[in-house]
Amino acid sequence: MLRVMEMVVAELGRVHERVSGRFTRLEPRMRAREYMSGLVAGLERKNGWTLAEQAGEVSPDGMQRLLRWADWDIDGVRDDLRAYVVEHLGEPDGVLIVDDTGFLKKGTKSAGVQRQYSGTAGRIENCQIGTFLAYASTRGHVLIDRELYLPEPWIADRDRARAAGIPAEIEFETKPRHAMAMLARAFDTGVPFAWITADEPYGQVKYLRTWLEERDAAYVLATKVNDTLITTDGGETRADELIAALPQRSWRRLSVGAGAHGPREYDWARMPIRIGWRAGRGHWLLARRSISDPTEIAYYVCYGSRHSTLLDLAWIVGTRWRIEECFQQAKNEAGLDHYQVRSWRAWYAHITLSMLAHAWLTVSRSLAIKGESVSTNQA
Repeated sequence: MLRVMEMVVAELGRVHERVSGRFTRLEPRMRAREYMSGLVAGLERKNGWTLAEQAGEVSPDGMQRLLRWADWDIDGVRDDLRAYVVEHLGEPDGVLIVDDTGFLKKGTKSAGVQRQYSGTAGRIENCQIGTFLAYASTRGHVLIDRELYLPEPWIADRDRARAAGIPAEIEFETKPRHAMAMLARAFDTGVPFAWITADEPYGQVKYLRTWLEERDAAYVLATKVNDTLITTDGGETRADELIAALPQRSWRRLSVGAGAHGPREYDWARMPIRIGWRAGRGHWLLARRSISDPTEIAYYVCYGSRHSTLLDLAWIVGTRWRIEECFQQAKNEAGLDHYQVRSWRAWYAHITLSMLAHAWLTVSRSLAIKGESVSTNQA
C-alpha cells in the first residue's frame, strides 16, 4: 500500500510538470497542484474553503482566483490531459464514449442552470448539464473532454449570459453538437480507438450518425424504438417492427461483462440494414432483450467492419457503462460535482482540473498493477 501511495505522489509530479507550461505565473501553477491534491484528499466536501485549508491557506481567495481569473490555458490543460491518457491508457481497440451528467444547483445565476432533466437525478431538477467524452481501454477508463450545455434561454438573454461570464461569441449548441466537437478533437489529435458508443439522446440523431460515417468512424449507438431505418431493399421501417419480424433462432444469449449482481446477460439479435454498403463496411440494427422480461427491448444502430460479429457489437454496448463509472469515480474521488462556482470559465477550470486529477489516479493504479505484474513474473 505504501508503494502505491508513493507511486501516486510521484505521478502527480509528472502530471503537474506536463501541464506547467499552460500557466504564465508560478502562483497559479503551484496552486493548481494543491487544488488537484485537495480534490483527491478524501475531504467530505471539496470547495474553495476546504481546499484552501487542505493547502494551508487562511482563505479561499487563492483557490477562487485560480478558477475565476488566473491566467492559464484551460483548454490547453484539457489537451495535455488527453495526450496523457493516450500515452498511458491508449490502445488501438479503445472505445470513445459520449454521455452527459447533471450537477444539482441552487439559484438561477450559475452558467447554464435551469430546471431540466438530469439523468443523474432521474428527474427534472434545477441543475447544470455537462456533456463529456470518455476513453476506455483494458488499461482503464477516464473522462478526456467536456462541454457545458447552455439551454437556449441562456443564449437568448445576453445580459444574463454576460453576468455569468459566458463569452459573447458562444451560440446555442445541442448535446449531439457537443459530441461532434469533442470527437473531432479526439480524431484530430490521433486518439487511438476502434469504436464509438453513446446512449439514445445521441444515437437517435441522424446527423451525428451521418457525420461519423463520413469519417469512417465505427459506432454502436442506442436509438429510439420508433426510429425509422432504411432497409436492404430501400424501404423505411421502424426499428421495433424490423426486430419483431426476426425468427426466434436469430437471438443469442450473451454476457457483456460483469455487473453489480453477476454477469450482464441478455438475449441479442441483429439484422443488416441500409443499401449500398461501402467496401469492407456494414450497417446493422442490433437489439438487446431482457431475459426476465422479453418485452423489454433496447435498439442500437451500428456501423463498422463487415467482419464485426454479434458479440463484437454487444460488447461495445456493454462498454458504454464505463462512462457511468467515470462519472461516479470522478465525483466520489476527484470532486467533479463539489464545486461552488457560478461563472462559465470557473466551471471549465474546475471540471478540467477534476478530470485531470481523476486521470492521474487512474493512471497511477494502472502503473501500480503493471508494476505488480512485472514483479510477479520476475519472481
